[in-house]
Amino acid sequence: WPKAYISVMTESAYSGVLAMNPNVNAVITFPHSPMQWWAVWRQLRKQRIVLLLDFDNRDKTAFISLLSGAEQRLALHNGLKVHLRWAYTDAELVPLDFLIGRHVTSYFDRLLVRAGVSAEAGDSTLRPLATDTEHVRLMPTLSCLPADRPRLIVHPGSRSEFRLWPAENFAAVLNKLHAEGLASITLIAGPTEQVLIDSIQGLLNFSADCIREALTVPQLGALLAEFDALLCHDSGPMHVAAAVGIPVVALFGAQGSTVFAPLGTGHELLSPPIPCTNCVTPNECVPGDTYRMRCVRNISTDTVFAAAKRLLITAKRQT
Repeated sequence: WPKAYISVMTESAYSGVLAMNPNVNAVITFPHSPMQWWAVWRQLRKQRIVLLLDFDNRDKTAFISLLSGAEQRLALHNGLKVHLRWAYTDAELVPLDFLIGRHVTSYFDRLLVRAGVSAEAGDSTLRPLATDTEHVRLMPTLSCLPADRPRLIVHPGSRSEFRLWPAENFAAVLNKLHAEGLASITLIAGPTEQVLIDSIQGLLNFSADCIREALTVPQLGALLAEFDALLCHDSGPMHVAAAVGIPVVALFGAQGSTVFAPLGTGHELLSPPIPCTNCVTPNECVPGDTYRMRCVRNISTDTVFAAAKRLLITAKRQT
C-alpha cells in the first residue's frame, strides 16, 4: 500500500526508533494522564483511520482501538481467547506454540495476512538521522580509528546477567584479533555495564577505547553505522546494528537464535548445544527459564574468534 499514511503508536521511550523508519509518517505516544488521553483521542479521530492493527491486545490498546473509530480494528493474540474481543471488528488467534522453530516476524505477519497485506519479507532498514550521524562523528574515539583495517565495535552487555559471556572470554578473543591485525577495536557500554567493561579492559594486551556516553537509540544506530561489524550478545544493539546494515557476531544462550535472529544476511550467529549437555552452573541455572540459564558460556573462545575473523575478512574486502 504505497499511498497509505502510516501512524505508529508506541511508548515515548521507543519513538526515536520510528523516526529512523522512512515508512512511518507519524508517531503517536501512549497517553498516561487524562489530558494526554484527550489529546490522543482527538489526534486519532482527526486522522480518520481506516485500518487499525493492534499487535499487543491488552487493556490499554483495546480501549484505544475502540476510541479510534477506525472502520476496521484487528487484534493479534497469542493464545486461546482474544482479550476484550468486543473492541475489535476482527482478530487473529495464534497458537501458543507457534514460535517454536519460527522467527518472531512470522508471528506479526499473521495479522498482516488477516488484513489482506502480503507477508513477503520487507525492508528492515533503519536510516540514521543526519543530526545523529554528525553527533557521533565528532566523538574523539571515532576520529582516532586507523583507516587501514575494519572497525569492530564490541558491546559485551546483556539485559540478563545469566546471558553474559565472561569478561575473560571477550578479552581473549579481542587480544587475538588485535594480535593478528584483523580490526581496530572499540568497546561500548551502557550506564550499568561499566564494571564489565573495566574488567575486559584490564585483561587486554592493548589499549582499546570505550564509548561510555549515554546515547539515544537513534544515536546508537548512527554510531553503529560507522563501524564494519559488531560483536555482542543477543540484544537490542544487535538488532539496531542489523537494521542499519552492519553485520554482527552474536552470542546466543539457551534461547537459541531461531526466534530472535537479526534480520538480513552476513551475520555470524553462535549458539551452544541445545538442549544443554554440559551445564556450567548446575546449582544456579533454572531449567526452562532462558533468562536464568548460563548456556552461553558453552560457546568457546575459538568459536567466537573464528566467526569474528570470517566476518572481518569479508568486511575488509568490501572496504
